[in-house]
Amino acid sequence: MTAPSSRARDGALADDEPEIVSDPNLPPTSLTPEQDARDNRWTPTKIVICIAIALLGGLAWTMLAIVRGETVNAIWFVFAAVCTYLIGYRFYSKVIERYITRPNDKRATPAEVKSDGKDYVPTDRRILFGHHFAAIAGAGPLVGPVLAAQMGYLPGTIWIIVGAVLAGAVQDYTVLFFSMRRGGRTIGQMARQELGRIGGTAAMIASLLIMLIIVAILALVVVNALGESPWGVFSVAMTIPIALFMGVYLRYLRPGKVTEVSIIGFVLLMAAIIGGGWVAGTEWGQALFHLDKTTIAWGIIIYGFIAAILPVWLLLAPRDYLSTFMKIGVIVMLAGAILIARPEITVPALTEFGKTGLGPVFAGPLFPFLFVTIACGALSGFHALISSGTTPKLIEKERQTRFIGYGGMLMESFVAIMALVAALSIDQGIYFAMNSPAALTGGTVEGAVAFVNSLGLTGSPLTADMLTTTAANVGEESIVSRTGGAPTLALGLAHIMQQVLGGQGLMAFWYHFAIMFEALFILTAVDAGTRVARFMLQDSIGAWFPKFRDVTWRPGVWICTAIMVAGWGYILILGVTDPLGGINTFFPLFGIANQLLAAIALAVVMAIVAKRGPSYVKWLWIIAVPMVFTAVVTITASCYKIFSPVPAIGYWANHFKYRAAQDAGDGSLGSPEVVGAVIRNTAVQGTLSIIFVTLAIIVIIASIVVTITAIRRGGGENTEDAPVASRRYAPAGLIPTASERELEKEWEPILAEERHELARRGHGHPGRVRRG
Repeated sequence: MTAPSSRARDGALADDEPEIVSDPNLPPTSLTPEQDARDNRWTPTKIVICIAIALLGGLAWTMLAIVRGETVNAIWFVFAAVCTYLIGYRFYSKVIERYITRPNDKRATPAEVKSDGKDYVPTDRRILFGHHFAAIAGAGPLVGPVLAAQMGYLPGTIWIIVGAVLAGAVQDYTVLFFSMRRGGRTIGQMARQELGRIGGTAAMIASLLIMLIIVAILALVVVNALGESPWGVFSVAMTIPIALFMGVYLRYLRPGKVTEVSIIGFVLLMAAIIGGGWVAGTEWGQALFHLDKTTIAWGIIIYGFIAAILPVWLLLAPRDYLSTFMKIGVIVMLAGAILIARPEITVPALTEFGKTGLGPVFAGPLFPFLFVTIACGALSGFHALISSGTTPKLIEKERQTRFIGYGGMLMESFVAIMALVAALSIDQGIYFAMNSPAALTGGTVEGAVAFVNSLGLTGSPLTADMLTTTAANVGEESIVSRTGGAPTLALGLAHIMQQVLGGQGLMAFWYHFAIMFEALFILTAVDAGTRVARFMLQDSIGAWFPKFRDVTWRPGVWICTAIMVAGWGYILILGVTDPLGGINTFFPLFGIANQLLAAIALAVVMAIVAKRGPSYVKWLWIIAVPMVFTAVVTITASCYKIFSPVPAIGYWANHFKYRAAQDAGDGSLGSPEVVGAVIRNTAVQGTLSIIFVTLAIIVIIASIVVTITAIRRGGGENTEDAPVASRRYAPAGLIPTASERELEKEWEPILAEERHELARRGHGHPGRVRRG
């Protein structure tokens, strides 16, 4: 690890940026302030476009929140989201960049300084955006909004869009930047440096434990989506060899040919989806790929271990890039289909379940459970682990952190909005039949019809024919109690897409296309999360056995990966076998743990910003406001889950209810095996809830103490790595500005020479590598 700067060693205060002298024999490694100002100057065209976006966004929000009638058109969700994101990215993220992060492209990133071809690899910003987005966009933006739809469309819409702009994207961007400045250290390592021994140890333990529950629930969603679906199992399984081929192709066969390998990967992916339908229709396909949930769970556990120990270029980066290609393409396609089909949403802005907090999908009042249920769609602590785990080790230039960190979160928020709209677009009766656990529906069509019609929903009653016909249309045996959100989202996407392309005859294709799309989404988070967890555990064990901190030491890598996979694998098996429906009982814990980790991450960032000096403190509210809000939400939710006397809400209330039934020999709650499983699972959930909230409170208190001390002293110790002059250049955003294109031309001869050398040696990477 690079040594700390002399200021850190001497205990000096921050708030000064050392002068970095670039190599005079190379072209400039960054734009001048004059070039940057020229690219960002306001023109009449830009002003008109900005005003038009603001007006359209304002109109959309008015239609959703004020003018709404008995139905609301889905197009307003698209306009409200896109316009808000554009304004937030253009203005709010720029404020953060200018006053809090203050990137310097003359400074080399860890990917350049420590480049090793495995974990530290300078990566093209477009590929890295795909990798980062794929890693952060797991089950949360797909499942949370679908579950939250039972409360109505308006609360979820506001939190997903506004929460992402003011909280989620702020966390992702700042954690990514400050981790990059510290050699790619994890959020736990940064907490230990910034908050002292007690706060840092609590943060490290919380991060490791929370990672287990997060990855387990991500995997559980995949299991529920693929269980007994041979089409889905085949298509998702084929993405692994496709990604391996792409990794080899990009590194050895055709280095740097990103567009070429993307087209090949997309064609192979489509072939896997279409071929899945044919395979599922054969006897051998049914025999091989018609798997129960437990078998799929073990397959994912094995996959998670292998994927986490392979080099990042071989599976993680190409598969993430490929899946991002799919993810963004599907979401944009769905948004376009909504604009064309213009489906009417009949779900109320706020349902009775939103008012009472006793819905069948999940129980708990709107505040705080709406916020923790939506989880990743607006603010996610899991993102902090990715932003301080894999991504900061791959960044080419400092200014790219805004595009990747802030922009990546906005894209995930858009996924969440599309998931919400898809869930809202299907019949309410079918929605509740799919998302209510088998304990309530009996797992049968008849039981689902009876249960759903007892809920008192508005509109036409649910019939058995509606469920059987819908299942047949999407090529599934049953859609009853297909909990986890993924099947519901797939059905909603298929329902909207068939109105635009293919009609009802293509419903099955669109459904399984969406299932594969969702599974790709989530598996990328599973293997990336496992890799980050391995980094964290290696560093923790390294405090006693320094050899473990060497990420190139294979035994340490394998041992730590096996420990973390065993941890989340155990929770996954608990969820798969949970009689009350794994998602329905485990997802609230996932959401709370996830948001508690977000509070921890923002608390660490708040301390770092306060230590940077007085000129940063006046902007500290940008970090403090979302930190305080999410702390209040999650601590309140934790108290509900720990202390609520209502069994549907409180883990311990449910635990003692089933234990009393077991002691009395009462069989009304299920067989002895079912009762025993509920007692075991609720004990695990309740214990983890207590541990998580206790650790989070310790970290938050430590952060507040450090922050106040730094403000009083006028700054604090600078723990950033010593600056090293960069010897490379790359644009900051997706599309280069005029000045960036001019600078790229100056670098092109050098880059061409390097690509030729890499090709001659038979290896390389699409990232632009320039070593001294």
